[in-house]
Amino acid sequence: MTVNYDKVFEQAIQDLKDENRYRVFTELGRHAGDFPRATRFTENGSQDVTIWCSNDYLGMGQHPKVLAAMKEAVDTYGAGAGGTRNISGNTHMICELEKELADLHQKESALVFTSGFVSNDATISTLGKLMPGAVILSDALNHASMIDGVRHSGCEKIIFKHNDAADLEEKLKSIDPNRPKIIAFESVYSMDGDISPMETFCDLADKYNAMTYLDEVHAVGLYGPHGGGISERDGLMDRIDIIEGTMGKAFGVVGGFITARKAIVDSIRSYASGFIFTTTLPPVIAAGALASIRHLKESQAERDAHQERAATLKRLLAEAGLPVLHTPTHIVPVMVYDAALCKQASDMLLEDYGIYIQPINFPTVPRGEERLRITPSPLHDDKMMASLVNALKEVWGRLGLKQAA
Repeated sequence: MTVNYDKVFEQAIQDLKDENRYRVFTELGRHAGDFPRATRFTENGSQDVTIWCSNDYLGMGQHPKVLAAMKEAVDTYGAGAGGTRNISGNTHMICELEKELADLHQKESALVFTSGFVSNDATISTLGKLMPGAVILSDALNHASMIDGVRHSGCEKIIFKHNDAADLEEKLKSIDPNRPKIIAFESVYSMDGDISPMETFCDLADKYNAMTYLDEVHAVGLYGPHGGGISERDGLMDRIDIIEGTMGKAFGVVGGFITARKAIVDSIRSYASGFIFTTTLPPVIAAGALASIRHLKESQAERDAHQERAATLKRLLAEAGLPVLHTPTHIVPVMVYDAALCKQASDMLLEDYGIYIQPINFPTVPRGEERLRITPSPLHDDKMMASLVNALKEVWGRLGLKQAA
């Protein structure tokens, strides 16, 4: 019997469609200097839309300083990096970026990767391989990239209940005190917008002689007096062994990084396949990220405006009777609780109102927890917010969706 390869893949796609989990990517062209405005391109023409779900949380991808730095860098250094660092060396802009990141988190050293996914996967997997017998204790809701890193490490993993310090301690107690231990968790969880009990986790790490690995990707640039994240805001950076972050969200460009003690960073640099065998970020990207980080280290205006916009939108949605989760962060989830209806709501908002919000469904969130995840920026004005709330009210009525309890 011969294998029908096309049938295998066609069935895989059909399975997703049957579960209402098949994702369609909208073709967008963001307007330079006019975020959150964009043009949607379709086979039938184009449409002006407002983006409400971007992880470019502060609109820094359109900031004049960032654009100017990138234009200067491409004129100075050209387009690409020339290859991996082992072959092509360190580009000057990457070196400057790593110094800035180390300073941001008050660490001895930093290492830049091509994405936040790669930085998590490469670093966590390498930590496990460098410490024979290690145990990684991972929060139940950690990023997929962290989960992959744990899996690829080949070492024992223990999952503790989400943000549950008591459960974490019970699991730490069960481990031989002489075994290496890594507690891996995030600061801001991007779907529910909750924050980890970081200080308590650090106390447990001290008590049970464990390393701490913190993913700050949804917090860097947004919290703390210099944008160092929740760990900076709460005065805990010195208690975290490894802080991982991204330049692809609040900093508005692309790329991931870790910051830590020099020996840790040098070990990851020397052993992590995901770093060694990947072409480094181009100088133009590093220049943009550097300009963004330097600006946000000095400017509080964007962070203040961001928090005000998020709080205002949550209030407006609640007053309209819409089922918004009241999070302690900038994440604004509006709950739908059904995959098919969530996709319908998203499609209606786009087609009928020019509002772009991607539906969030399994496996990003558990089945039955489907939602529209809204991320207001400092550049979403009152008029945009009023249009959004009115559109959501109409869509909720048209689809008969659940109102706020």
